[in-house]
Amino acid sequence: MVSEAGSAALLPPKPRELPKRGTTGLMPPIRVLVVEDFVPFQDFICSTLMKKTSLQVIGRVSDGQEAVERTEKLKPDLILLDIGLPTLNGIGAARRIRKVAPEAKIIFVTQESSPEVAQDALSSGARGYVLKTRAGTDLLAALDAVLEGRRFVSDGLQISLATP
Repeated sequence: MVSEAGSAALLPPKPRELPKRGTTGLMPPIRVLVVEDFVPFQDFICSTLMKKTSLQVIGRVSDGQEAVERTEKLKPDLILLDIGLPTLNGIGAARRIRKVAPEAKIIFVTQESSPEVAQDALSSGARGYVLKTRAGTDLLAALDAVLEGRRFVSDGLQISLATP
C-alpha cells in the first residue's frame, strides 16, 4: 500500500512560476502614466522609461483632464506630468489627481524654469520637478529619488525642497 506522501512523490513536479518581465523578484512593476502633449517628447519619455525593467507604462495621455480621468481608472503608481497642457494645466491636474489617487507619486517634466512655477508645482503634491532640457540626465535619477521617498529638482532651479 502506498501512502499519500508516497503517491505525491510520484506526481510530476509543478512548473515553477517565473516573475513577469519588468519585475524585480516578486515585486510587481511600477505602473507609470505619461502625460505630455508633444508626441515626440512623449516618445522620448517612454523610450527612457524602457531602460528600467521595473517600470511599466500603462498609459499615455496628452491633456490634464484626461490625466485625471485615466488616473482614477488605471491607478498608476507614478505619474510623469507636463505643466503646459490643454484642457487643464498640469498643476491643476496634479491637485485633482491628489484627490482621486493620493498614493500616486507625481513628477513634473516640463520646460517651465520659473522658481515660482516650480514651487507651485511641488506644493500641488508633486515629489519631483525635471526640466525638459535636463530630462536626458535627470529623468531616471528623479524616478529613483522619488520612488525611494526623496524629492528631486533639476539642477539650476533655485527653490526650497522643504514644502510638504
